[in-house]
Amino acid sequence: MLRALFSGDYPRSRVLMVLLVLVFVALLLAPFLFPGTRPLNVAAKICIFIVLVASYDLLLGYAGIVSFAHTMFYGIGGYGIGLALYGLGPSWGAIGVGFVLALALTAVLSALIGLFSLRVRAIFFAMITLAVASAFLILASQLSGFTGGEDGRSFRAPTVLQPGFRLFDGEIFGVAISGRIITYYLVFFAALALFLFLLRVVNSPFGRVLQAIRENDFRAEALGYRTVVYRTLANVLAALVATMAGALMAIWLRYTGPDTMLSFSIMIDILLMVVIGGMGTLYGAVIGVVILVLAQNYLQALMGGVSKALVGVPLLPDLLHPDRWVLWLGVLFVLSVYFFPTGIVGRLRQRR
Repeated sequence: MLRALFSGDYPRSRVLMVLLVLVFVALLLAPFLFPGTRPLNVAAKICIFIVLVASYDLLLGYAGIVSFAHTMFYGIGGYGIGLALYGLGPSWGAIGVGFVLALALTAVLSALIGLFSLRVRAIFFAMITLAVASAFLILASQLSGFTGGEDGRSFRAPTVLQPGFRLFDGEIFGVAISGRIITYYLVFFAALALFLFLLRVVNSPFGRVLQAIRENDFRAEALGYRTVVYRTLANVLAALVATMAGALMAIWLRYTGPDTMLSFSIMIDILLMVVIGGMGTLYGAVIGVVILVLAQNYLQALMGGVSKALVGVPLLPDLLHPDRWVLWLGVLFVLSVYFFPTGIVGRLRQRR
């Protein structure tokens, strides 16, 4: 059963296995282990971004495709759910309508981008996807009557997912089972199912062909595989999963907007997470997301405490000032690339 669950792709490192188990337990029990609004928001973001980054790893790490349109599909999922709930009201039917329409639009756009763009060289495909994603961002920002423009749209979720909802009067380990907790576990189990699905895809014959195309597309073509078709299918599949991740984020935030769903900074974060964790492993998505999301949320506060403790020491308090957390985040990235050129997961597997 365990082999089927992991699709035969085990972590292949005791240290990595321990890390993955710790992350799984921490996310599973997050509402009880880390009470409070901020820790739960961080846990939910980790769950969603694991799916988003793993879907991008399917493109970059397994198929060798560099795309900058991933946040566009992520945004389509968020806007699909958000606009449906905003226009049709807080109901499961509205979620279903928005979800289906978002997936349909994503399938069409990703297939067209793949068929018309993947025939060109990698750098030109990357530029085309960047142009399309930028156009979509501008469109979402300008259509204020429909999308809410720069302000985005806030909306209500179905009753069972609203923070004021209580499943029952009692508490479990001192935590009331509210609509927020139910929403978190909806996000958690949906993210887990999508991650295991991607793990199955990359370990299927389809995934093996993608890896062959990544290593040598001319040889794969000579063996009879239509590389454009396989790359297009990979592009569509990764885009659909990214759309589902965007839908989960919209349900969690009960808000959708350009900065939250379509910002190019999200694309940069995705690239950093893939590289830090390790390309072509999927497990690297888990490690990369946990490290970067925790750093983004807690590194600034940690630096503030250290800076105050070092008052009176020359230079160090200024270097460790909380306003310079982005600088140290960059240093963290450079060091990780230097010491882990194949990513953290790749290095752990090499040590084994």
